[in-house]
Amino acid sequence: MLNTINTANAAPVITAQMTHESFLPEGPSFPIVIEPVNSLGHPKDWIAQNEEKVAAYLRQYGAILLRGFDMKDEQAFRESANEFIPTLAKYMEGATPRTNLGKGAYTSTEFPSELSIAQHNELSYIKSWPMRIVFGCLIAAEEQGATPIADVRKVLDYIDEDIKQEFAEKGWMLVRNYGNGLGPTWQKAFNTDDIEDVIEYCKAADVELEVINAQQIRTRQVRPAIHSHALTGESVWFNHAAFWHPSSLCPIIRKELVSQFGEDALTYNTLYGDGTVIPDDVIEHINAAYEKATVTFLWQEGDILLMDNMLISHGRSPYKGDRRILVSMGEPVTNITAPIEE
Repeated sequence: MLNTINTANAAPVITAQMTHESFLPEGPSFPIVIEPVNSLGHPKDWIAQNEEKVAAYLRQYGAILLRGFDMKDEQAFRESANEFIPTLAKYMEGATPRTNLGKGAYTSTEFPSELSIAQHNELSYIKSWPMRIVFGCLIAAEEQGATPIADVRKVLDYIDEDIKQEFAEKGWMLVRNYGNGLGPTWQKAFNTDDIEDVIEYCKAADVELEVINAQQIRTRQVRPAIHSHALTGESVWFNHAAFWHPSSLCPIIRKELVSQFGEDALTYNTLYGDGTVIPDDVIEHINAAYEKATVTFLWQEGDILLMDNMLISHGRSPYKGDRRILVSMGEPVTNITAPIEE
């Protein structure tokens, strides 16, 4: 059952598609759920007719779930995504396997269905990241398969002050190794077969590049862990520091990889921005903050989830059966950091 919002004092919005607004029992404060009242309508039409409401609801709730609209195929998703995100972005410095469907649409991460994916904000580690991201469900999993989401304003609130201060002062460092057979190749991640293109990209993106051989490269980049939201100025926990920390690996796999290749050769590794190690217990504390802020709900076919990528992180639960979730992202913004609190 949905929890209905009292909108008696809200200004009426006249649209061709009348809707009902509510919250899910799983998420009493976000995402806000929009459903058509009488007949099915194309979600792109509702998005186009409610541009100001979409912007306002994103600032307030971070995520908008369109449920019960007529979104049955890839084309309908693409049209809706293009309406929500006028400036679509390429998946640069990509880290997970996904299929490029063209025109800014991708499949969601194609990891084995029995694995979960931890909370993260999309592409938080690149210099210019997508401000908006949209998911669409064409096929719901037979069991589970949720895309859990978390408000990273709340995540920041749940993190201890001394930990926040250290990250605010030092930032975080991401070290990636491409071409070692354990992650994406540099050709896939940078959308090119020409290493000169990668060199130029890294110069422009403040990424330190080490070319090991024709197939292997290593990159290092230091980014802020805490940002000011580009529109609201709110402080947000916006990084992949916990997501790619070695402690996120299965302990047996981590021990084997480190014993064979060393920490510096891991496909992904995160450190403080000065290169010092982030202790495992700090990452455990950050992951607990994510868990406290997370809302999990099951997809229904035709669902579209509109999100502010700087306010809301996302993950994936394991699942059984077929599952097809599409994603688009865009509206790029560039490094905006929060002031260090005294």
